[in-house]
Amino acid sequence: MRSYRFEFLLFIFVLVTIRFYECMQFSKMVYQTIERGSLYSSEYRVFLKDERGLISPLHDIPLFANVEKKIYNMVVEIPRWTNAKMEINLAEPLNPIKQDIKKGVPRFVPNCFPHHGYIWNYGALPQTWEDPNVIDENTKCKGDNDPIDALEIGFRVAKRGEVLQVKVLGAVALIDEGETDWKIITIDVNDPVAEQVNNLTDIEKNFPGLLKATVEWFRIYKIPDGKPENQFAFNGEAKGPEFAQKIVSEVHTYWKRLVSKEVEASNISPVNTSLNNTSTIGISEAEALSLKAPEATTPQIVNPTVDKWHFIHLKY
Repeated sequence: MRSYRFEFLLFIFVLVTIRFYECMQFSKMVYQTIERGSLYSSEYRVFLKDERGLISPLHDIPLFANVEKKIYNMVVEIPRWTNAKMEINLAEPLNPIKQDIKKGVPRFVPNCFPHHGYIWNYGALPQTWEDPNVIDENTKCKGDNDPIDALEIGFRVAKRGEVLQVKVLGAVALIDEGETDWKIITIDVNDPVAEQVNNLTDIEKNFPGLLKATVEWFRIYKIPDGKPENQFAFNGEAKGPEFAQKIVSEVHTYWKRLVSKEVEASNISPVNTSLNNTSTIGISEAEALSLKAPEATTPQIVNPTVDKWHFIHLKY
């Protein structure tokens, strides 16, 4: 009896050890954030650094955390439940995260009932670019000139600037003002249910209603600002993981053309610290660039109307 008990405990120990090392392989590179300026102001910036020093979240973080297992890196721009519209700053060297500015005012996304803020951890996959010169064969619309967006659906509210290791589960094709704006649905590999969630069917089983809520959120979130509802390719139907991975592979290729200067994009800074190309700078030079931003101070006071709930009536 004791022998069986020992063998059982040994078996459990081995399983836990294997799982531990599987998780560790996605966490070898540690990324940190450095905040500058005042939160909710036009000067606010979040710089990223790795063990070498400051980096560009667009160019220096690899797309893949593990190529063989198809695990991707994702840069979190907007934590779940928050409204501040943060984004990787394409124009500035090192591409720090900043708040989108509209008519001179920092932008906050409206709450459209029953949603509050963003309903996923929202961010981007590094080393991707939706080329505005390319017509997407699936949507028949050009790219939106941004890194591809990622929605992480796990239970944990991530931090701004955090780099997650995620599985790709599917994709939704938003058509935003005539441009293709892919939304890649992902889950953090360290989420408790990550092993059970590998496709759209698994999402519906483990997160019932989330896919429908995702399409609804994107359809209506600009309406309070006086804009029409957004449209989708495929009538808003999500596509599965193989399709989504193919899209990610394509936009990764477009990014490669961008940094190799096969194509030009004057509004995207190519400055990096790791690619060893003509736009690569040293760590000390990168540090000097970050110091041009003001030191971190207390956040700005946010107008209480940011928490207002908007009730949207759609005509079908």
